[in-house]
Amino acid sequence: MPRWLPRAMVLALVLVGAFQLADWAFHQLIDLFVMLLVSFFLSLALEPAVDRMAARGIRRGLGTFLVFVAVVVAIVGFLTALGTLLVDQVAKIAGDLPHLLDNLIAWVNRTFHQNLSLDQLQEKLLKDSGSIETYAQQAADNAWGVSSTLIGGLFKAFTVGLFTFYFTADGPRVRRTVCSLLPPAMQGEVLRAWEIALAKTGGYLYSRALLAVVSAAAHWIMFVVLDLPYAAALAVWVGVMSQFVPTIGTYLAGALPVLVALTVRPVDALWVLAFVVVYQQIENYLLHPRITARTVDVHPAVAFGSVIAGAALLGAVGALIAIPAAATLQGFVGTYVRRYEVATDPRIDRGEERRAARRERRRETARRLRRMVGGGQDRDDSPGGGPGGDGGKG
Repeated sequence: MPRWLPRAMVLALVLVGAFQLADWAFHQLIDLFVMLLVSFFLSLALEPAVDRMAARGIRRGLGTFLVFVAVVVAIVGFLTALGTLLVDQVAKIAGDLPHLLDNLIAWVNRTFHQNLSLDQLQEKLLKDSGSIETYAQQAADNAWGVSSTLIGGLFKAFTVGLFTFYFTADGPRVRRTVCSLLPPAMQGEVLRAWEIALAKTGGYLYSRALLAVVSAAAHWIMFVVLDLPYAAALAVWVGVMSQFVPTIGTYLAGALPVLVALTVRPVDALWVLAFVVVYQQIENYLLHPRITARTVDVHPAVAFGSVIAGAALLGAVGALIAIPAAATLQGFVGTYVRRYEVATDPRIDRGEERRAARRERRRETARRLRRMVGGGQDRDDSPGGGPGGDGGKG
């Protein structure tokens, strides 16, 4: 046996054991890594506000605390308004349930030629009470699991909030610590990348917040005109869900006010649906481009693909942070990737020549209209560029 073979076998076993240990540790700490990632992106979103307060002489710790209080108050207010709305609507539906059941039974009897009655349904329900008791017992057995899940979720939320507070309050110290581990030549590049991430993530959050405020105000006016109950809570729901829930947020936002309108007057549901659709088009083509032009602009296809990729990698958390991550990556590409001017070529855009011809025809039509209205040659078309055609020398 060669002398190196035992040592090679021992080294291979050590490497395999180290790999297995690292793999086990990574899977045990995956939740911590996800919480750190979420905390990092949240700190990037909150740090611009803290920086503005620090520039005015407020300590970073106090500024971070004030920003956190404002965010928590907004979240609690939203959940309180939504909870009040849901409780009242559930109570209203429960009160109207006998009437709704009578109407449903009458419709079934007319449509399917049956002879059902509410007493028969009650008798059937009592006959199946054993199954109901079984379901209730199972629900009671799962109560501990639900409670532990809720406690675990609260602990994760507290952990994310704690890390976010530290990352935001100690942002300069964190950057200084990271840069101290790198050679001077790389420190500038890291700080530049960090600045891009701050700008893109903060810009995304603030642009979405502004769009949410505008959307909530517009829908509140519409709901007040229709005299819907809980108009303010419904408007806040539409504004928050349509802007901060990726992909399906618009549909979830419009579904709740439509359902509430159905319980009041069914015709109002059509008006609510029409207004939601029209406002969505106005937002997509007028408000969104103007507001995001100075903050962050992500192509809809890129946003949709990033949400799918984030959900596949990290679930709901990945879907929430996917668009800021895509905006940051887009900022990196725009900063570090060199671009070249593309020559005019019909193989790139075969409709460009036709559009250019249409633009030229529209300009020519506008010039003719100006001549007809002015009663003479357009000033811009005169040889001298001024009155009399002599360049203004007359």
